[in-house]
Formats: sequence, C-alpha cells, structure tokens
Amino acid sequence: MKVNKYRTNTCGELTIDDLGKKVVLSGFVNTIRDHGGVMFLDLRDHAGITQVVVHDESMLDGVSKETVIKVTGEVIKRDEETINTKLTTGEIEIKTESLEVLSSKAKTLPFEIDGTNSVNEDVRLKYRYLDMRSKKISRNMKLRSDVLHFIRNKMYDLHFTEVQTPILTVSSPEGARDFVVPSRKFKGKFYALPQAPQIYKELLMVGGVDKYFQVAPCFRDEDSRKDRTLEFYQLDLEMAYPEEDDILEVGEEIFYDVFTNFSNKEVSNRPFRRLTYKEAMESYGTDKPDLRNPLIIKDASEVLKDTTFNPFKNSIIKVIVVDDIGSKPNSWFNEIVEYASSIGMPGIGYITLMEDGTLKGPIDKFLSEEERNSLIKEFNMKTGSVMFFIANKKLSVARNFAGQIRDELGRKLELLDPNKLELCIVKDFPMFELDEKTNKYKFCHNPFSKPFDEYKDYDNHNMDEILAYQFDFVCNGNEMASGAIRNTDLDSLVKGFEMVGYTKDEVEKRFNSLFTAFKYGVPPHGGMAPGIDRMLMLMLDEPNLREVQAFPASSSGADQMMGSPAELTDEQLEELGIKIDTEED
Repeated sequence: MKVNKYRTNTCGELTIDDLGKKVVLSGFVNTIRDHGGVMFLDLRDHAGITQVVVHDESMLDGVSKETVIKVTGEVIKRDEETINTKLTTGEIEIKTESLEVLSSKAKTLPFEIDGTNSVNEDVRLKYRYLDMRSKKISRNMKLRSDVLHFIRNKMYDLHFTEVQTPILTVSSPEGARDFVVPSRKFKGKFYALPQAPQIYKELLMVGGVDKYFQVAPCFRDEDSRKDRTLEFYQLDLEMAYPEEDDILEVGEEIFYDVFTNFSNKEVSNRPFRRLTYKEAMESYGTDKPDLRNPLIIKDASEVLKDTTFNPFKNSIIKVIVVDDIGSKPNSWFNEIVEYASSIGMPGIGYITLMEDGTLKGPIDKFLSEEERNSLIKEFNMKTGSVMFFIANKKLSVARNFAGQIRDELGRKLELLDPNKLELCIVKDFPMFELDEKTNKYKFCHNPFSKPFDEYKDYDNHNMDEILAYQFDFVCNGNEMASGAIRNTDLDSLVKGFEMVGYTKDEVEKRFNSLFTAFKYGVPPHGGMAPGIDRMLMLMLDEPNLREVQAFPASSSGADQMMGSPAELTDEQLEELGIKIDTEED
C-alpha cells in the first residue's frame, strides 16, 4: 500500500472515534486565533474543517490565512466549552507535533472566502480559483460531477453509445451567431465552433448508430443572460426509428431521475403534463410556462367585440382573473400598472367584483351593463376577484404582454413554490414564425424538424399553420431541453429552407455533408438535448448559469482571469492571413 506523505485523512472525516490516532492533514489555513501563546488554526480542504492546536508559535513563521500547510499530530478531545456541534469534526482537534508550509505565504486575498454574496461577480470571476474554495462553488462543482456521472450511467443503462463529435466544424445557419476560427493552412477560410452537434448526430444515424449520446459543449456568440453563456453543456442524444413518444419518455426518465436523486424539491410525477404550443401560448402567454403559477389567461375579445372603449376597439383582449385580492391597497395595484409600463404596455385596466355585485375599477365606466354581466359570468368572477385586461392589435403582442403580467402577478402574490420543480412538455410547435422586426418568416424551433405529414410538401398552406414534430421540456418557466423528429425527406427539407429565403443551391452548399449522406439511405430519427447547466441552476437555486460552471466568462463575455478575448501578435495575424482594419469610421 502506498503511503501518502501529505495526508492520511481529510479535514472533514475525523471524529471522537479517532482519539489518540496519529494523523497527517494538509489544506488551506482558514483562520488563525491567538489564545495567549496557544494558537488555534482551522485547517480546510475539500471535505471540511479540522481545528489544529499549535503550542510553538515559531511553527507559524511564513503562515497566513489561505497558506497551504501540512500538519502532523495526535487526535485529542476538545474542551467541553469549545465543542462545535455544527462540524463533523467539532468534538476533536489535532495537537500539532510538526507543521510544514507547502506553499509560499499567502498574500491578502482580494475578497473573503465564503463572502460570495457580498463580492462583485466580476471580481469573483477574475479570481475564480479563489472563489471555488468557497463552500458554495465547491458544492456546485461536486454536484455537477455527481450529476454527470449519474447521467452517463443512465445513458449506458438505456443502451446509448457515447460518441464525441468534432469541436472544429463548419459555420451553419442554426439561429445564433457562430464563433469562428481562422485556418492557417487554408487562408481566408474559417472553422466554426458548434452551436450544437446537430449535423454530426444525424450523420451518426446515417452511419447506423442506433442510440447516441454525449455531454456536448456548445458555443453561441450571443449576449449573455442568466440562462445562457457563451459556452455551455448539454446532454445531446439521438435515436434511430423512434416515435415521438419514445424520445419524450427517455427525456422524462432523465429529468425525473436526476431531479429526484439530487434535489430535495418536490418533482412532478411522470408522465409530465403535455401541452401543445397553441395551448401554452393561449393559457400562459409563453412557450415555457411556469406551472407552479395557477393563474390562467383567458380571451375576452368576443365578449367585448362591441366595446366603445378605444384602447379595446379592434383588439385582441386577454384577461387574467385573480380571486381574493380585491382588498389590496391602491399602492399594490399601482405597482402592477408601473410594471406594465416598464415592459412597454401603454397601460393595464382592471376591475374588482364588489360584495353588492357591482364592479369597481378604472375601466368600469367604459363597460356597458351587458358587458359587465357577461364578464362576471363568462370568467366566473367571485366577490373580491380582480380581472386584469391586456389588449393589443396583434395576437403575438397581446399574448406576450399577458404572459409577463401573469408572471408578475405570480411573483407578487407568492404563488411560485420554491420547493417545487414543475415539469411539462410543450409540443407541436409551428415550423415558422413571423419576425416582427423584419416582417419576414423564420424557423420557430429547429430547421431540421419534420413537419406533420399533412404539411410535408408545404404547398397550399399558410406558413402560420404548419406544425412540426418538435418539442421542449420546461421546468419552472425555464426551457430545459429542445428536441424533434428530424426531416429526412430532402425535397421537403429544401422546401422548408426556401420558405424562409434560402435557395436550393445555398442549402445544399451549407449542409453538403447531410444532403450527400441522406442520398445513401437514412433511418428515421429524432432526439433532444437537455441542458446540463440549467438543470444544476434550478436544483441549486442559483441566479444564473455562471454559478454552476467552473471557469465562466463574465456577463459581458470577457474572461478577466485568462485575459480573453485578446489581441494576436503581428506574426500570428500574418501567419493566418488576417489584417486588422484600425481605421475609425
């Protein structure tokens, strides 16, 4: 047996049962306390903290907080008044016989370890190697490792084959900007980092792989937000010869088993609730609804079709009824009005059903008696109920505003149980959606998705009504995974791209490998890609993905720790055939 000269135990495992044991511990000095010539050190490693007693002060020459040391000594019992019941090691301490400094004396740190909540994030990320010494980040990294281990074993148990696909690939129009890498050998040409292994996993199906998976890095040159960073990881999987339900059942098993094994939160029972895209947009105003919130959006356009109230005329009118809030003070409702204004709404109307059966509110005077009665009856208002009105000429805008108001009401009324992970599946997405900014159609979900059979030729159909076998897994208002049955009909695939402005030649050139491969026989296939970082973010109640990644860039996309992005030398630029234009506009 090999003897480790640096440690026989970790700093988190010794207990009263180890009294009298000679041990060697190594770690960071967490604290130093001087009790009249007797020094007490808390020694910390990945496993915990152990108190160390030093009677010879000269042993601490060259030692400061966060210096790495090795201590040899005997496990002894603490005095009764110094026992720390919060620590596993709280009943014992180490009587030091020798102490060795294993690193140079640590400088004063730029921030206190475990002062995470009070430290600016950019500072923490610049010194991430210090930040990860904290309990929180250390815990997050350990959970990430455990979850990945579990997922890999799960996929093997489900008879998936793990395959790594290339990082250097070709640019393709998949929705986001590519990160590109200039080629030295082929000047003027560029590799791209994969937004996802989409083409490769389909080629694996052509190659006869039955069920594939990998924990795949994905790269997208987008502005960071709480649930998206420049690079992230997903569990990428694809299956040959599946029905849509086959993929959904695999996804349910992965999410349910990971969440129930690694989170103390209540998890939705399987099978998860399934909604069509249309149902989600109508009832919740979003394709990623938070089902912890019981509020439902209803449509009052028909009830108010003859309204004389100008803001409602010729508009789509959405309403949300909330019971038992009629007694809230005016200031509470004013905050809702202010929120509506902050998201771009011109205003928001509301009415309250009083005890005497009358309605009270800013827009009551604009309603006819017939409209009042119809609203109360149609939307089952009760005494104390408040109805909020959201109106717009465009359906998509009315839905979007109603969804945001629903979310805000859920937050203000504390309807979102933080101890629940409420999962659902949103399916039957439209193949195309209208871009309001350009007034042109674009792919709604995934361009490689298979349209429903009745739409596969795309002829004689309005682009808004074409549906496809594509779906998302959603949890607590977060998109957790996207997937689809793939379109293996080359003519149909080309036609879909033509519908959004590509020519056949452009499509075949950009996806030459896929088009060539499909001509040699291709099994029907489909898959999905659960987001690893998002799963961890939800389980740990972290505010953003950066808290569950080891070395993330900051929210701006810069990595101050490594100094990236960085300039290249003139020699490097010349070798790559790149000239930097330094002229100002």
